[in-house]
Amino acid sequence: MEPWSPSSWRGKPAEQVPEYAGKAALAEVERQLAGFPPLVFAGEARKLTRLLAKAAAGEAFLLQGGDCAESFVEHSADNIRDFFRVFLQMAVVTTFAAAVPVVKLGRVAGQFAKPRSLPTEICDGVELPSYRGDIINDIAFDAAARAPDPARQLMAYRQSAATLNLLRAFATGGYANLENAHGWVLGFVKDSPQSARYEELASRITETLAFMRAIGLDPEAHEVLRQTDFYTSHEALLLGYEEALTRIDSTTGDHYATSGHMLWIGDRTRRPGFAHVEYARGIKNPLGIKCGPALSPGELLRLIDILNPMNEPGRLTLICRFGADKAAECLPPLIRAVQREGRIVVWSCDPMHGNTVKAAGGYKTRPFDKIMSELRAFFAAHRAEGTYAGGVHLEMTGKNVTECTGGARAISEADLHDRYHTYCDPRLNAEQAIEVAFLVAELLKKERIERGRSQADAAE
Repeated sequence: MEPWSPSSWRGKPAEQVPEYAGKAALAEVERQLAGFPPLVFAGEARKLTRLLAKAAAGEAFLLQGGDCAESFVEHSADNIRDFFRVFLQMAVVTTFAAAVPVVKLGRVAGQFAKPRSLPTEICDGVELPSYRGDIINDIAFDAAARAPDPARQLMAYRQSAATLNLLRAFATGGYANLENAHGWVLGFVKDSPQSARYEELASRITETLAFMRAIGLDPEAHEVLRQTDFYTSHEALLLGYEEALTRIDSTTGDHYATSGHMLWIGDRTRRPGFAHVEYARGIKNPLGIKCGPALSPGELLRLIDILNPMNEPGRLTLICRFGADKAAECLPPLIRAVQREGRIVVWSCDPMHGNTVKAAGGYKTRPFDKIMSELRAFFAAHRAEGTYAGGVHLEMTGKNVTECTGGARAISEADLHDRYHTYCDPRLNAEQAIEVAFLVAELLKKERIERGRSQADAAE
């Protein structure tokens, strides 16, 4: 391959990269970012790679989720805490059923940029640049707000640092202690069917901890019961920002993106030979590739060869986003191609992006039954091919929003306007996210039982 450097992407064609009017201002912002402290560390990224290697081998499960696009306006300690509470609930539900560790990976502390289908949008006869996320421009529909502003990258960095600081405190400071499992339930979820299911599980955890004490095992002495590892991820869309935060690890001499533990390449920017793939191939972070219906087995294998030529376990996560009506058709050929070539990957299901529809009133939404249907199809395909369903990737929030229709409370299209707060795409609210976790738990438990039976039959 050609020599790589953090800036070699600049010599390649780039998609979804904004045009800044002030080149000198952009260069100054990138210069400042290059001198800022890293947001995450190389050792953390290496640990995540090892955990993802376990997910690839069916010995762990990846739970990845968070906001569609983080915003500057909604940044608050309460929102971060509520998101983390829901995430902990989902992880506990999944761990209990799968009987394997859950790798906790948030779409947070860096998920500010969004790819767009069209470069402009029209409202009341006025055409302006599309909103591309708070790191690039503002959602307000006027010419000044929609102009890409490089200074917003500094705001994104500072918000990411503050978010990470709080998340690390929650993860290691006692909030994630399993003793607190009952206290993670959000107020608006308490009277839901999912709350009753979760409380039953939390009570079983409490009984288990009490039993441990009774036989002389102190849960407080076991770090794994008192704290958790939590990692961050985002789409590597704004390459100048990523380049500025790329550092050389002093212990290995390798380049790492220090903007997040994992970066992924979107379905619109994953073309081999283009800028985003060029940048990603040189960093040592674990990477994700969004896999949509247009991705052929041949192109996927080419991407895997470029991004993981040494076939390192845990390096690549394939985030599959086909839509409920296409998953059963599109996924198996990809699985077979990867298996045939002996490539080691984590297979993860994104049941959100392929199931977006336009509802009455112009709201984008995602029918909950379609989300659940794609998840079932994903697990069924892996069961049929003898491979591991290794993870799930969700757009979700801890807020009481009404953005996705359906779920236990049967949110209707008429309800969408009540609490439709997303800046871009519709998100699962806390109750719907926990409902997804219970489905994943059931599918994982079924898979574990079936594999156990197969192994027992083979031993006889």
